[in-house]
Amino acid sequence: MRAAALHTAAGALLLSMLTAVPAAGTPAIPGSPGSPAATGIAERHGTAVAAARAAATGIDFGACPDAEDLPAGIRCGTVTVPLDYAHPDGRQIELTVSRVEATGKDSRAGERPVPRQGALVFNPGGPGGSGLYFPLIGLLPEWKRLGAAYDLVGYDARGVGRSAPLSCEDPGHFFKGPAPAPTHPSEAYKRERITRAKAYARGCAERSGDALRHYHSLNNARDLDVLRAALGEDRLTFMGASYGTYFGALYATLFPSHVRRMVFDAPVDPDPEHVWYRDNLAQSAAFEARWADFRDWVARHDDVYGLGGTPEEVQRSYERARDRLAAEPAGGTVGPAQLQGAFLQATYYDDYWPHRAEALSEYLRGRPEQLVAQAGPVGQAAAEAENGRAVYTAVECNDAPWPTDWRLWDRDNTRLARVAPFETWDNVWANLPCAYWPAPRQRPLDVRTAPGELPPTLILAAERDAAAPYEGALEMHRRLAGSVLVTERDAGTHGIAGGPNRCVDGHLEAYLLEGRLPVRRAACAGRAEPEPRAPAK
Repeated sequence: MRAAALHTAAGALLLSMLTAVPAAGTPAIPGSPGSPAATGIAERHGTAVAAARAAATGIDFGACPDAEDLPAGIRCGTVTVPLDYAHPDGRQIELTVSRVEATGKDSRAGERPVPRQGALVFNPGGPGGSGLYFPLIGLLPEWKRLGAAYDLVGYDARGVGRSAPLSCEDPGHFFKGPAPAPTHPSEAYKRERITRAKAYARGCAERSGDALRHYHSLNNARDLDVLRAALGEDRLTFMGASYGTYFGALYATLFPSHVRRMVFDAPVDPDPEHVWYRDNLAQSAAFEARWADFRDWVARHDDVYGLGGTPEEVQRSYERARDRLAAEPAGGTVGPAQLQGAFLQATYYDDYWPHRAEALSEYLRGRPEQLVAQAGPVGQAAAEAENGRAVYTAVECNDAPWPTDWRLWDRDNTRLARVAPFETWDNVWANLPCAYWPAPRQRPLDVRTAPGELPPTLILAAERDAAAPYEGALEMHRRLAGSVLVTERDAGTHGIAGGPNRCVDGHLEAYLLEGRLPVRRAACAGRAEPEPRAPAK
């Protein structure tokens, strides 16, 4: 599913980061395609072999690479995993891992000693997000108690950063701006994007060769088990955000006896019938509702921003800016596509609302500087952004069959764009290389655990999350027996763990520190809306 720059609550410090498969609700039959019993017998053996080696070797933590610009308190190392788990003695790749050791002291209780509970491993999602900066989260007040009890461990999943990185095009060409973003594209524009999607898919294959097929979610789950072993943990304590919840759920299905505790923050829909084509359709529809939430907030603060007193008037202000940028890009780099990308982030995280509204207001008053700063390409980030895009594409395209007939994409998204124009077509262009993908596809695993098979797990979800629509949390809850769902009501920030909601954080801490969970479902009141910030006079 398409992701903006990751900025889950757990990653706030880092940024301030129609398939032929069993139908939903159909139990997996042991030995049938898609069931754990039939999913890669050779790969299961290869995972056990790799995990045993990793347990014997461990991770030699030392100074982090200078290029990562991490503070001295974070230590880094590597863990070796097979590129292909069916051949554990074949080509090996290294995953980069970062860690801050547990402080062992609870600063909220007079520095009293706290028993260490092992490693808490985090993945920020994407696919393609880097987790190396996660251990810095321990500096936040909301994470002090967790950082006292747990080693905070982040890592770059395969393909990301220094972990056998993927690339599909020259990073120097990655930021293409200014660019159009038609909400109802012409046939000529569609043909152009098809050509670009085919070229991008070819570029991925040319740059990675046969290795490309091994970058997928099942291997991410297997890598996680090897990392667990390398950290010396008999059972895994893991928190995944967004896409990280999907391969976390795969892990729980494949290795339930290896799980200690798991947190799924902003879960995506794991139904194999929805991975990933239908998930993206659902995401595009949900973005429209969240875009309406943002416009409603801006309209209620018309006295501050002057963008209109109704959501419809705010929409017209946005369209006026888009049309003006199409005629004359701001700063020579910001066109309609860059505008849309910047405001897409506002549908992920309310923290962006005041900044984006202020930039739009300033731009329409003849002062484009803030808009250029917020929406313009950042040249020094091009390599990282290109890598993240390559991993995103490879994982989602490899994970499941995608429609290969453009007419199906065109039909489904033309219909959807009539009611949800904000993000529909941009989501298509982000995923269209999967229609022309040259590598073999995986068959999605039927995520499902039986009662008593998996320790209790915690699912956290915001009711109006657009990037991971709430229906996905309900589906995850149904499929993981013994899971508990905590919902943040009337809120839409993508990722709620360790953020400003004390109710949510209370459930998180009780679970990770004490193994204590509420009833099967619980609710927390939504967080306060952001305060408006007046544009400069």
